[in-house]
Amino acid sequence: MPETDDDLVTMTWEDAEAAFADADAALLGTGSVEQHSVHLPVSVDTLRAEHLTEELVDAAAEHDLEFVRLPTLPYGMSEHHMNFPGTITLDPLTYEDAIVQIGESLARHGVERFVIVNCHGGNREPLSNAADRLVREYGLATHFVHWTDFARERLKEVFGEGWGHAGDHETSVIEHYRPDLVKAGKKEPQNATEMPETASYGYFDRVTDLGGLGDPTNADPEAVAEVIDHGTEEILTALKDDIDAGW
Repeated sequence: MPETDDDLVTMTWEDAEAAFADADAALLGTGSVEQHSVHLPVSVDTLRAEHLTEELVDAAAEHDLEFVRLPTLPYGMSEHHMNFPGTITLDPLTYEDAIVQIGESLARHGVERFVIVNCHGGNREPLSNAADRLVREYGLATHFVHWTDFARERLKEVFGEGWGHAGDHETSVIEHYRPDLVKAGKKEPQNATEMPETASYGYFDRVTDLGGLGDPTNADPEAVAEVIDHGTEEILTALKDDIDAGW
């Protein structure tokens, strides 16, 4: 049997055939290319997806799981950030179809289970729709994991409220994994407008001039490392429970 590691990007087709046969699931990280204020790169969500899926793969064996990690999908649904230069978006239906076609490709190669790990809020609806389609149309067991959902309470404990887009949390994550990409001299409170309770804001520049929420000067990469470990364990436990239950 050909030797493999866990990343599809490093495999030959023979490696992939063997890895798909042995793995419990193929795992895809989904991010975005969109503005993250003036102190963080447009790749924040994609960097998070890349590193956080690596954490899941590295810890999987402790939960008696094995994954093949697909190349991270860098583009997402980011229309709400398009008034800030550097943002690149896919139409929601285009994005949904792309995910379905990735899953369809996996199913054709004999993969029976697909895990999507999302790190961008704007992707949630098209990813949920795509997951439903993959189950219904292709019989591919599909798990949709929005990473932050599994660490939300711990993030509130560490950062309080308002730690969202380009704020305390995301700045901490990038300082943890890629501190070289953080413009420390540009970190400042984002002074965002309070979000409406019922109205759609349309575009994010109606909410914040700089492009972020919260206060990135409160970033704490050491604290967020513990949150990452906690979220990783929570996700793997949930996946193992669902797989063992036959979902």
